[in-house]
Amino acid sequence: MPLQTALTRTLGIEVPLICGAMYPCSNPELVAAVSEAGAIGIVQPLSLTYVHGYDFREGLRYVRSLTRKPIGVNLIVEQSSRRYLARVQQWLDIALEEKVPFLVTALGNPRWIVDRAAPAGVTVYHDVTERKWAEKALDGGVDGFICVNNAAGGHAGNRSAQQLLDEIGPLGKPLVCAGGIGNANRFGEVLAMGYAGAQLGTRFIASEECSAHEDYKQAVVRARATDIVLTDKISGVPVSVISTPYIERSGTHAGPLARWLLRQPRTKHFMRTLYSLQSIRKLKRAAGQGLDYRDIYQAGKSVAGIDSVLPVADIVAEFAAVPGQES
Repeated sequence: MPLQTALTRTLGIEVPLICGAMYPCSNPELVAAVSEAGAIGIVQPLSLTYVHGYDFREGLRYVRSLTRKPIGVNLIVEQSSRRYLARVQQWLDIALEEKVPFLVTALGNPRWIVDRAAPAGVTVYHDVTERKWAEKALDGGVDGFICVNNAAGGHAGNRSAQQLLDEIGPLGKPLVCAGGIGNANRFGEVLAMGYAGAQLGTRFIASEECSAHEDYKQAVVRARATDIVLTDKISGVPVSVISTPYIERSGTHAGPLARWLLRQPRTKHFMRTLYSLQSIRKLKRAAGQGLDYRDIYQAGKSVAGIDSVLPVADIVAEFAAVPGQES
């Protein structure tokens, strides 16, 4: 039976599986390969432009040259930086002009994005970690939610997949489970729970098409769930990473002054921006140079289900083989 859910029906894809936007790992070839295999890949704009060196429009067109199947774009609504927000507005304009059918928003109120996207028939899902953020995004008119749980890589939530389903399900929108899904068995479980799909990141880092350094991929393959730790030294809020010798040496907590500044209303956005700018450079170099550099490898607890580096087509085919669910 085909895996027909609200996500596949809306986006016109075959497998209710999203390759989540990953900085710095979302290279165009990975995004295209996921879509070509029947799921959907999401473009991460900073990864496309800063890491992989494409003009945003030309990068989208390059992805389109590799697949004609649906793709998406991730837009982070960061209100604390006017310069970054202006860039997000430009990316949205280009995505709409290039007829990208799916947007995944995060952080701030997505209302202005929905207002632009909905008349063009574009579907908008919003990243959430708890119900209060989902309610605000629902008021903003989003079509569904990416429920980021406590097993996710990057900026993980603090609730389990079941807790998020129980909290956000009553809002009546399709839900996508993000976090802790490293193999097809777990994928089948979250569909059976009532999710309309799953978003994977870590599993696709350990793929042949991902341009991350081989050291990063092998770190994912070797890691266990207990090797995933939280550090607030990347962006000022907890981020899930693999515990490496560098992480062990440098520690996972910001210093006393930084913690104080992160708690103050007038300085917390400045500190988060400073951390983010530093981490953008560090993560780019670590993903490209491997263990010869100060290795910071973002990953989630789904590493427990990953034991090899595979072609994207094989990964998607494995997930597509789980028993069909209707949701």
